[in-house]
Amino acid sequence: MVIDDDVDVLTALRLLLKPLVAEVVVEKNPGNLPGLVSENKFDTVILDMNFNGLINTGNEGIFWLNKIRELSPETSVILITAYGDIDVAIRSLKEGASDFIVKPWKNEKMIDSVTEVLRKRKTPGQEKIKSVVEGGKIIGESDEIQAVFSKIKKVAPTDANILILGENGTGKDLIARAIHENSNRKDKPFVKVDVGALTSSLFESELFGYKKGAFTDAREDRQGRFEAAQGGTLFLDEIGNISLRQQARLLTVLQNRYITPLGSNEIIPIDIRLICATNLHISELSDEEKFRKDLIYRINTVDLIIPPLRRRGTDITLLTRHFLDLYSGKYSKGPFQIETDFWKKLKSHPFPGNVRELQFMIERAVIMAETNILNAEDLSFSAIENAVQKEKMNDLRLETVEKNTILKVIDKNKGNISRSAKELGITRTALYRRLEKYDL
Repeated sequence: MVIDDDVDVLTALRLLLKPLVAEVVVEKNPGNLPGLVSENKFDTVILDMNFNGLINTGNEGIFWLNKIRELSPETSVILITAYGDIDVAIRSLKEGASDFIVKPWKNEKMIDSVTEVLRKRKTPGQEKIKSVVEGGKIIGESDEIQAVFSKIKKVAPTDANILILGENGTGKDLIARAIHENSNRKDKPFVKVDVGALTSSLFESELFGYKKGAFTDAREDRQGRFEAAQGGTLFLDEIGNISLRQQARLLTVLQNRYITPLGSNEIIPIDIRLICATNLHISELSDEEKFRKDLIYRINTVDLIIPPLRRRGTDITLLTRHFLDLYSGKYSKGPFQIETDFWKKLKSHPFPGNVRELQFMIERAVIMAETNILNAEDLSFSAIENAVQKEKMNDLRLETVEKNTILKVIDKNKGNISRSAKELGITRTALYRRLEKYDL
């Protein structure tokens, strides 16, 4: 429902929002609001703050905001006004408004605000999916991340070994913990090991443990990570970076289901659920000169591919607001009003560092902000990630350029092969041949 005494505003918002929702109800007179709210179940009310042309304090909007919350607590309220008083905005947000938008609004800002509110109102089944991971702070409502959540629901109760694939910063460790916390082993240990960082000499002692005197510095018995995870989940991160010798040792343990600590002949049976993760593409893991195929089959009963942030659509908005709330509280700043140019700059960035990069970016913006209004100038992108991107772009081999162009166009078209082929100036068949050629 849209409530405003300006007919032009009602018409403009009805036309703007009609493609997004099932129904848009417009109303000039706020006095009719109690009856309308009582008789209908509105997901969202867009409410003007000033109905008396001579008085522009915003008090009317606050009054009707409180009335809506009293009559229908589950209804979200977005306030709009031609008078951008930051004190009124802060007051309205404290009173429970979902957002505060200044007239004349930018259509992109209005659509983003309404879309976010509507996405929070989930069906019971969707809410159940979100609850799978909300304890681990995995946030997302895009189709891409919801598909991951749905897969977690299916695999978590089993003992299947899981391989999590995804770029750096996509949250692979959070996904691993979410699987554990929704499994039958949730009351047992969750043990994480960054195996990619272990040297050859440390690999066996860390994973399998050792007895006193097994080597020079072994002054006492030490339990290995496999034994520490007994009955629970062992998460091996960066599995793609271990050597062939380490792979062989790991495969033996997974096949035999027991370990032998260094310096001992004792066999210790193991009962663990294994989750592995890597930022390598599955094609790189299929190269037998780098990774044993028999080990891949052993650790990859089910694979979970975590989408990069650039493919997650409105999750960027959702995550940004989450991090703003988090760091506003941490640094006692805000609440913040976000300008359109802020969103535009944010959404045009490819986020090579994914969610982790976005998190640090928003934290930096909150720390450095001099007012409670955030605009494009408050956003600065990671020099580290930009350097990595520049290095990738400097590879001008023909195959690399073609491969990167294909990936960029498919990303842009959200995986639609027909549109991508048309934009690239080739047929669908030709594009499929190139996808097969580059193992994409």
